[in-house]
Amino acid sequence: MSLSDATLTPPAARGPTPVQWAGGAILLLVLGFAWGAPLLMPADPLRQDLMRGLAGPDAAAPLGYDHLGRSLMARLAAALRLSMSIAGVAVLLAGVLGIGLGVLAAWRGAWVDRALVLLADSVLALPGLLMVLIIGAIVPNTPLAFTIGLTLVLWIEFFRLTRATAARLLAAPGVQASRLLGFGPGYVFRRHLWPDLAPMLLTVAAFGAATAIMLIAALGFVSVGIRAPRPELGQMMVELLPYYREAPMALFLPVIAIFLTILALNLLAQGRRP
Repeated sequence: MSLSDATLTPPAARGPTPVQWAGGAILLLVLGFAWGAPLLMPADPLRQDLMRGLAGPDAAAPLGYDHLGRSLMARLAAALRLSMSIAGVAVLLAGVLGIGLGVLAAWRGAWVDRALVLLADSVLALPGLLMVLIIGAIVPNTPLAFTIGLTLVLWIEFFRLTRATAARLLAAPGVQASRLLGFGPGYVFRRHLWPDLAPMLLTVAAFGAATAIMLIAALGFVSVGIRAPRPELGQMMVELLPYYREAPMALFLPVIAIFLTILALNLLAQGRRP
């Protein structure tokens, strides 16, 4: 292989590490529970039976009941589906927005780059929780407000990483040769930018999803997030906190669910740090 061929050939992608395999396995278990529990044991997470308040597990509710006699298994699965759906959509939208603007800033440079950097720095100056709360006050639909607010919080990391990496890659001889040969931005992005960007952006996506889930739970814990009776992990902890002596496991279930989800996402990000 010639020196020029070696220069133009992207480095071989590294396979997942054992830590990432462990994170993926835990995440699959959480996803399997969230989406599989309603299929295996259908139950309405809103249905109350006050006679079963804080009752232990039975055939209809393998994880027991909360203080209002609602199935903890059904509510926990519904809460996980809600949080993970909002986080997933927000990360996806933030990734598309941040990557697109980052490549645009690096490609165009000059005033476009300065304007986008100023916009990102201005948004970064606002605390993430405040941003989500502001959007929540404007948009009446809480899950939609969370999605929009989290997107506006998370896109900045995608933008900054993409801009810095793309600016370096666009100055490489291989990219210059492709542009001189008439290849368009789509080809340059797929052939020269994406192979280097993808591993780093996957790390950002994993951390972004973890951040989103923690923000949703934190707002629910202070009773300004998803409104009752819709199940949400932070809200479930607040509702069950007064009964921790009578049913400690009922309180620990949403805590364990958050812990496992965050742990899985952080393990997936290991080994892919920029």
